[in-house]
Amino acid sequence: MKQKLSGKKDTSKSKDENAPASSKAVSTINSKAVPARPPSAVREKPPIPMINDQTTQQFYAEPLPSLSSVPQTEKQFLFVQKLHLCAFTFDFTDHTKQVREKEIKRLTLLELLDYCNSGGGKFNETVSEDIVFMLKCNLFRTLPPARTREVEQYDADEEEPSLDPAWPHLQIVYEFFLRYIVSNDTDSKVAKKYIDQQFILKLLELFDSEDPRERDYVKTVLHRIYGKIMLHRPFIRKSINNIFYRFIFETERHNGISELLEILGSIINGFAIPLKEEHKLFLQRALMPLHKPKCVPMYHQQLAYCVAQFVEKDPKLADPVLRSLLKFWPVTNSQKEVLFLGELEELIELTQPQEFQKVMVPLFKQLAKCFTSQHFQVAERSLFLWNNEYFMNLVAQERHSLLPIFVPALEENAANHWNPTVHGLTCNVRKLFQELDEPLFEDCRRKYEEDVTQHRIDLTSREQKWEALNRAVQTKMANGTVSPANAAAAASTARRS
Repeated sequence: MKQKLSGKKDTSKSKDENAPASSKAVSTINSKAVPARPPSAVREKPPIPMINDQTTQQFYAEPLPSLSSVPQTEKQFLFVQKLHLCAFTFDFTDHTKQVREKEIKRLTLLELLDYCNSGGGKFNETVSEDIVFMLKCNLFRTLPPARTREVEQYDADEEEPSLDPAWPHLQIVYEFFLRYIVSNDTDSKVAKKYIDQQFILKLLELFDSEDPRERDYVKTVLHRIYGKIMLHRPFIRKSINNIFYRFIFETERHNGISELLEILGSIINGFAIPLKEEHKLFLQRALMPLHKPKCVPMYHQQLAYCVAQFVEKDPKLADPVLRSLLKFWPVTNSQKEVLFLGELEELIELTQPQEFQKVMVPLFKQLAKCFTSQHFQVAERSLFLWNNEYFMNLVAQERHSLLPIFVPALEENAANHWNPTVHGLTCNVRKLFQELDEPLFEDCRRKYEEDVTQHRIDLTSREQKWEALNRAVQTKMANGTVSPANAAAAASTARRS
């Protein structure tokens, strides 16, 4: 055997020796011109795969080697292969289907996440297209139809949230997305080519997911995109506006309004002073009308924070903001009314005296109605406003204009309100103003008593007129001088007058 091998070797040598000199030179040149290169330098990046059942079987037929087991020169090529592998999605509603493939994908996603955490240089322009392709395939999907529920009876703390069965994969994808966005290797100029306006719109649609875990991730991701890609900032704000408009004026149904408002709260906090006109229009046209829907308790805390941020940055906005709040003040929804009173207190603390003077009359007319509300929580919350020292000082400065408005409500409560707590708070407020300006308070109280007396006289006079009219009609009907139909018409005319 050794002889045969050696014989072949000798034959090849003899062939080389017998070859002409020119061919030797050519072979020497070629060997120098084409040096040995690593396999990764020869390989091109694999193309974006088609997503279908056939390619799923091909990609998952044999597992890929781990990233830690290949040479450094092969890691980028394998990284792209694994990104393509994770672009395939599976049906999680049936736990018995494609169990092996689901587990392979989950482990691969975790490996990609560890690989990205292991050091820099992972997110270059070459792989950005493949990363965004994988993200699109996993995240941008049709959300299940929303559950129908009564808004008044909905309690976010008591109702069980609807959880996405694909969350074991989605959570890792979102974590990977966050690493990509916040990485120093990710160039914003490169990222904006793939994370374009269409991508932003698709991402915003995910805020309507019923899974609160997903909405929280989408909120964080969008906020990071807003900070990273400055070119998209106006478009993101405009797109959020459009979601609000559709929610307010069309559907009144959306799961992610509170998360969107949380992002806006951070964005508004960063607005430069003086505020641009477009930002003031956003406040009046999008934020304030969000007080209108019945489901405002679900996002009121975030909404109140955004509105307060505007007033804090520009105190002159206090007047239009308070007037808008009065415009959307609830009539029959006591829960909303209590929330509005809390927001009102926060806004008044940010209101300058000159702005307070502009809106104080309509404001205290509404508060007077709240004082006498038969819903004890509304009356109680409105009377708690007097515990606020700044509010009390504003009222004290304008007491000559305001006491005639709300003293009648206080007197009505003290005499007739059914709730003992409200009655006690009312007496405390009366005592405050009696000590502050007793002559003015007594004048207002005396005027109220005169109005009550006059009102009773008017009621008595009206009842007497009705009785006289009824007697006259009965007499004429008994005499046959007027028909029942004419009598009813006369009574209707008198009632309208």
